[in-house]
Amino acid sequence: MIKPLLGAGLLVAATLGFASSASAQAAGASGTLIVLNKRAATANIIDLASQRTLATLPTGQGPHELVVSSDGRVAVAANYGGQSAGSSLTIIDVPALVVARTIDLGRYTRPHGLAFLPGDSVLAVTSESTQSVALVHVADGTIVGTIATDQGGSHMLAIVGDGSRIYTSNIQGNSVTELDVAARRPLRVLDVPPQPEAITVTPAGDEVWVGSNALGTVSVLDAATGTIKGTIEGFAWPYRILITPDRRLAIVPDLRQHAVRFVDAVTLEEVERLDLPAAGPQGVALSADGGTLYLSLSQEDRVAAIDLATFEIVRYYGTGAGPDGVGVSPIVVSR
Repeated sequence: MIKPLLGAGLLVAATLGFASSASAQAAGASGTLIVLNKRAATANIIDLASQRTLATLPTGQGPHELVVSSDGRVAVAANYGGQSAGSSLTIIDVPALVVARTIDLGRYTRPHGLAFLPGDSVLAVTSESTQSVALVHVADGTIVGTIATDQGGSHMLAIVGDGSRIYTSNIQGNSVTELDVAARRPLRVLDVPPQPEAITVTPAGDEVWVGSNALGTVSVLDAATGTIKGTIEGFAWPYRILITPDRRLAIVPDLRQHAVRFVDAVTLEEVERLDLPAAGPQGVALSADGGTLYLSLSQEDRVAAIDLATFEIVRYYGTGAGPDGVGVSPIVVSR
């Protein structure tokens, strides 16, 4: 079923129409939303219940991806840069509403995809320009190791639940590299459909999902064999892939079609599609209970909260210019 969003001219009516649902959602919304604004080079920290922006903090140029620690106290932005390459990470103390520090990555420029290793003391971040993943100690900013991908355009990464392996999507290499974290070396380079960007891996590590910008597909790889076991078609730009913790749904925002698609993660059949005319859907994050999707709308300078039981937008959160990476902390911050 396709549920088109009402046009801008009917925004007031749409807001009124969502009022009862939004009120119900507000009662259950708790915690803090962190949003990166690419064009503004800032991060918003927003109270989920009240929708108030608690702080707007500076980042480096072109902050793209965001990761939040498991306890919700630390958020990290990868500053990809603009015309000149970025080379830093912005570390945000969420409860204190401040930038705790900026980590200079030195020669490891164009940082983009990132994820905490188990324990949250070390962060893995892609360095697109050096075809590698840097392992960064968050507390002191030291680079404690690097792993070469040996492929062009290592843009995004995904990490298995136990932290033993990392997969990178290599846009220019038309490949995915599997990395052994402990041994600090690449294990395999897997051929995938051209221009892979979006990537995720199941917590158990048995499947790797990767999007193809060139073909508009999402491929599901058997991690043991490295072969494609299923394909989802019909995308224009499968920007990101998020699989719910219960493995019920795979969620894929399609940036160019201005839609978000919800796919049964087992059958690979589409369950729902939500059209968002000219909204530019990009970053995705789940609420702590897994019941709400937070989706950045880069062309509307706001984040939509989508109820995953009904696939309806129940709230909006205003942001800065060009929101992309989003994250959720369970911490309720008072100010």
